[in-house]
Amino acid sequence: MKTIMAKPATVEKKWYIIDADGKVLGRVASEAAKILRGKHKPTFTPNVDCGDNVIILNSDKLILTGKKEEQKYFKRYSGYPSGLHLTQYKTMMKEHSDVALLRAIKGMLPKNSLGRTMAKHVHIYKGSEHNNQAQKPEIWNGGNN
Repeated sequence: MKTIMAKPATVEKKWYIIDADGKVLGRVASEAAKILRGKHKPTFTPNVDCGDNVIILNSDKLILTGKKEEQKYFKRYSGYPSGLHLTQYKTMMKEHSDVALLRAIKGMLPKNSLGRTMAKHVHIYKGSEHNNQAQKPEIWNGGNN
């Protein structure tokens, strides 16, 4: 049996839809990262962007388990002294649930130029409508497509 090493020119990219209504933030993020990386394909190659594009709907209906909404903070640092900005996840999920989800997905991707390229292939929408109908996306059902 031969080992298949994917090349960027031969990779076929599909579009998948994940409905995040009532699902846990980390579980949705890990599924999206798996699709973006291409780990669901038998031709997975770690050094090639062989993943697919992901559309995530209803990001405003994501949930956090336990006491994470009160105890977990979204941190960003300006680079200046005393420039640390903390935002409670309760506030982030109400106002910017798409940013919280995107940050969770980016944390699960490689920390290099390949990971930054993969992160551009995720499209997050707060509602149930999206404007990517022309790409003919398929519903993601856990890899059983």
